[in-house]
Parts: sequence; C-alpha cells; structure tokens
Amino acid sequence: MTRQTWTAFVSAAVFVGLAALIAVVPVPFVSWSPGSARDTLGSWGGRPVVDVQGTQSYPTSGRLDLTTVSVTRAESRLTLPEAVLSYWLPHRDAVPRDAVYAPGKSVTQVDDEEALLMSTAQDDAVVAALRAANQPVTQMPAVSSVTVGGPAHDKLLPGDLFVSVDGVRATDSASVGERIRRHKVGQPVRFVVLRDRVRKTVLVTTAESTTEPGVAVVGITVGVGYRYRPRISFDLGQEIGGPSAGLVFALAIYDKLTPGALLGGRHVAGTGQITPGGEVGRIGALPEKIAAAEKAEASVFLVPAPNCQDLAGVETDMTLIKVTTLADGIDALRTLDTPGGADRAPGC
Repeated sequence: MTRQTWTAFVSAAVFVGLAALIAVVPVPFVSWSPGSARDTLGSWGGRPVVDVQGTQSYPTSGRLDLTTVSVTRAESRLTLPEAVLSYWLPHRDAVPRDAVYAPGKSVTQVDDEEALLMSTAQDDAVVAALRAANQPVTQMPAVSSVTVGGPAHDKLLPGDLFVSVDGVRATDSASVGERIRRHKVGQPVRFVVLRDRVRKTVLVTTAESTTEPGVAVVGITVGVGYRYRPRISFDLGQEIGGPSAGLVFALAIYDKLTPGALLGGRHVAGTGQITPGGEVGRIGALPEKIAAAEKAEASVFLVPAPNCQDLAGVETDMTLIKVTTLADGIDALRTLDTPGGADRAPGC
C-alpha cells in the first residue's frame, strides 16, 4: 500500500468516525413540534374533560381546543442532526435545553413541577371563570406548602383554607403568620381549616425557626386560596403539564356556566396562561400550537396579547384573535356572531 493510499484510507476512516460521533453525541437543545388538540367541551373515555357540578349549567355548541406542543422529554437528548432538522423543518424549532429544563433538576422534579403548573392553571381558570360569570368567590388565606418533616407535616395539607387560628378569624396570610408568631416554641396552635369543603380542627405544636432564633414556626408557607360553591373537575385522559391551557379552561367553564352558546358552533382553539383575575399571560411554542390547531381543523385561534410578536413568519387561514383578558376572549367570541364580526375582532 502506497503512502498516498494509506493516507486516504486513514482520512476516510477518521471522517467516518467523526461523522458517526456527531450523529450520536447529544447537544444541549430540545425540539418543539406540534402536539395534540383536545376539546375541553367534549369528553374523554366517557367522562367530560371539564365537568361542572353543584350549580346550574347550560348546553354548549362547537369545539374549544386546548393545544399542546410535543417537546423532547427531560430524560432524552437530541443529537446534532436531530437538532438541525428541528431548526429547519416547518412547524418545528430547536431551543436551548436550559430554557426548557432548569439545570440540575431530575426527571421526577421536572414532571412534578409540570403537574403542579397544570393544577394551578386549572384552579386559576376556575376562579377567573366564576368571577366572569358573576358567581360568588371568597378569597381566603391557604396553605401553599408544607415542610417535609416539619411540625405541620401530615397535619396541614397544601390547599387547606384557613378559617381561624386560635379562635381568631383568619383574614389574610399576614394574619395567619402573625398569630403563629405569638406563640412560644413548643406551644400548640389551633387551626380551623376547610379541606375538600369540610371543616377540620388541626393542632400543630410549634418548633423554633432555623433562621430566626426564638421565633415559633409550624413549617408552612401561606398564600391565597378561594372558596366557591360549584364543583369543577378536569379529566384530560393523558399527562399534559404546564400552565398554558388556563385561558381555554376558563372559557370552557364560563360557557357551561352561562346561557347561550359562546362559540356559536365554531371550532375554536387557543392557548394562554390565566390569573385568578382573568389576565392572560404569555406562553411558549406559539407557532407549533397554531400548527396543532390547524391540523385539528380549527377556524379560530386565540393568541395571548404578549405573544403577538411571535407571529412573524406564521401563515395560517385561521382567524387569529388577540386576547389580553378573559373578558376580551368572551367579547371577541361574541363579536364573531355579529355581521362582519371576524373583521372587527381584535387581531395582533
């Protein structure tokens, strides 16, 4: 074998090896692609996706889809060719992994956080919809979290609504904290809470704060909760996480709580976070969610106002409606039922 032949052979082998290495070595990106569209006014497995009980509800018409994005799972890794394809293929994108999954978090932590975000979105959607439908909602201090192994562990639970502390009415989170701090370390605190609408009395013995010597604590954080009459439940039939279905959930609940068909028989899809006050927040992967809605043959798509800037380069035959608040979304959907409504509905 001549020197030139040997050099060519080695070069080819090195090239093949590097190409193989590039094809399998993971890169710090994840892929976004269109996910599914689920009708929140429909059913799954014979059960309503959004079920309203304990108050009068009304029939609906049309279809109201929450849209999702398919994302590389936390336990998976993209290779360079996969990342390049995701970047160049239509309706797909490659984004830095750290922008989606915080460094250092386990798969279990990621899944738990996504589930919590979905649960919070559902709770906030209920409150926003009830308020929009003029149904009574009472704001109350509530248990946000409980320290594992702390005094309140397995006694108070996240979501418990505080009625009173030591016989004194709990008016807000500050009042709950102030009543606890009045105790000496080792003294019991008597809480009356609402748990699953049932009143319970819970005694918790205080411990000393690890950051403030001599200060009594029970190992909880206190936030805001809500009490209301209707019982509203969700059954998506599959694991869907994150906060971006809040707007669509709120519209589905509102449609069931109020007379008249809000959608007017239309196929509407959308996305957006929601606050208990009805403000609509920004979400990620808007182009992919619009593509998912198109695949499901929706004719109208609700876009959170802060996401309007993400529509550059997006082509669609759907009517895109800008939504700043839940009330905006309700008004816009009603506008579609009037002559020339599609032209007068707010767009980005």
